[in-house]
Amino acid sequence: MQNAVGIDIGGSHITMAQVDPEKREIIHSTYIREHVDSFGTRETIFSDWVSAIEKAIFGLVKEDLLIGIAMPGPFDYKNGISLMQQGKFIDIYQINIKEELAERLSIASEQIHFVNDAAAFLEGEVFGGCAKDFNRVFGVTLGTGLGTTFYNGEASTDEDLWDSPFKDSICEDYLATRWFVNRYNEITGEEISGTKELLDKPTEIQAQIFQEYADSFAEFIVKYVNNYNPEVLVIGGNIAKTFPYFEQRFNENLAKNNINLPVKISAIFEDAAILGAASYALKRTLIN
Repeated sequence: MQNAVGIDIGGSHITMAQVDPEKREIIHSTYIREHVDSFGTRETIFSDWVSAIEKAIFGLVKEDLLIGIAMPGPFDYKNGISLMQQGKFIDIYQINIKEELAERLSIASEQIHFVNDAAAFLEGEVFGGCAKDFNRVFGVTLGTGLGTTFYNGEASTDEDLWDSPFKDSICEDYLATRWFVNRYNEITGEEISGTKELLDKPTEIQAQIFQEYADSFAEFIVKYVNNYNPEVLVIGGNIAKTFPYFEQRFNENLAKNNINLPVKISAIFEDAAILGAASYALKRTLIN
């Protein structure tokens, strides 16, 4: 059996685990999560990554190892080259991460595959999550940012709709956590950090804000997502955990536009990108 490892690289952490290809699930006893200084030097970043990866692959036969890595963009996923010029990971800009990791881990570069982090989320849900029985799936991650991805029956692609025109700004300004923070402040003059904190506030304010969010989210589906003709919508990210608070209003808005789109909440949340990265690597190996 192929030794598959899925890795999710974020701005402050690297998380990973071995994946059982037959059971289509993470082997939780191998789960690793470690802090990474993404503003650090090239050597610091690679040392942190490699140290964590070596723990996850300990005891595995390296010749049979397959690594899938979910990475945020901009990134050259085919060649494994970082294209991030601002903020985090600046010191590895235009570095061939695939070759660097392969050399440090003493494996072939062909054993490493990169996939966009939003696409990895949906790959994971299709491979072993809530979307296993569907061929056309649209995935949205609602959290600090807005992630959008589409699975066409073969592979997931990053649709990159976060900065598409929406109302008087862009989609992400109305659908990410900062909208809740800003809207609550407009209404009350007080500060919250996100939806989790909103749930501790008065019911009337909760209801108003979640209804407004439902209106915006439905408008986004009508304007951008319905064109993909998906069989199901999969929602992940922290805001997805509050879906019951705006589900009814959201569905009513879709119905007004003659859209009957089943919604599934992520079955594996944070683990989806890890599972998806591994399944993507397995898929690429079969194709090649």
